[in-house]
Amino acid sequence: CLCVHVSALPAKLINGGVAGIVGVTCVFPIDLAKTRLQNQRSGQQIYRNMMDCLIKTVRSEGYFGMYRGAAVNLTLVTPEKAIKLAANDFLRHRLSNDGGKLTVLKEMMAGCGAGMCQVVITTPMEMLKIQLQDAGRLVAQQRVMPSLVPCLQMGNTIAVQSRSYNAPSLVRPSAMQIARELLATKGVTGLYRGLGATLMRDIPFSVVYFPLFAHLNQLGQRSLGDTTVPFYWSFLAGCAAGSTAAVAVNPCDVIKTRLQSLSKGANEETYSGVVDCISKILRKEGPGAFLKGAGCRALVIAPLFGIAQVMYLIGVGEFVLGNTTFDLYSA
Repeated sequence: CLCVHVSALPAKLINGGVAGIVGVTCVFPIDLAKTRLQNQRSGQQIYRNMMDCLIKTVRSEGYFGMYRGAAVNLTLVTPEKAIKLAANDFLRHRLSNDGGKLTVLKEMMAGCGAGMCQVVITTPMEMLKIQLQDAGRLVAQQRVMPSLVPCLQMGNTIAVQSRSYNAPSLVRPSAMQIARELLATKGVTGLYRGLGATLMRDIPFSVVYFPLFAHLNQLGQRSLGDTTVPFYWSFLAGCAAGSTAAVAVNPCDVIKTRLQSLSKGANEETYSGVVDCISKILRKEGPGAFLKGAGCRALVIAPLFGIAQVMYLIGVGEFVLGNTTFDLYSA
């Protein structure tokens, strides 16, 4: 019954929110490394790999430097993950015939719908997060290559960042300052810069992830008569499906990151759109550039969605609302 399904939505929203907060807290430093690796250009490389990036970040910015932009993510990841997971579940229910098994095509359609719904939150969230995450890379670049003075472009204005020959520094605005400046110069569309690239990434991701997870999770059923799945199997299925989908759409994630980065080094090109970004990356950096940060992204997405699926399985939201008891061991 649809009314019963709708009544379960609050619990699903709580599950998605809790999963997002727990997951982001665990993997945010890796996500920061991914953003910085994707944004650095050939010939101006500051970081060799993920570990080198994290070590240099801690040395130059301290431990909490790895969590720059985390506040934005933690604030908005709750509605983002809740919308994504609840929308997929709702659409799967609507597309099924009296609770019957879905075809792969219908599973992909449900995933597509979920990906389209989430970008309402994802695009502005990542727009702000990327500015905060990438600021440290520009400081490091300026320290290693003092002749390159980073610029921050918003609207029609270009502000050259402060430079000291002894101690290079970068003015680091807060997420609220960036949001206010974008709204003042570009309006709401400023926060949705890179929307097309975000759709290019998130729709294929959901199309791959949700059907793959459903089939992997089904393999963990205890027996033909018992369709329940152990929580650890759901976690592993979520990790496997998430990492696979993440690597598959990594080229789109590189394009999105480049388009949404407002801060550029003096010799770093700007892009007018998705097609322009693809052509310039291919011409100047080669096809391999589209796989930058793929390993980091897989490490970020795998536990994020593994945790999300476990939250759904053990029913944290239902427990909070008093609809059921919380029992991890029976899951």
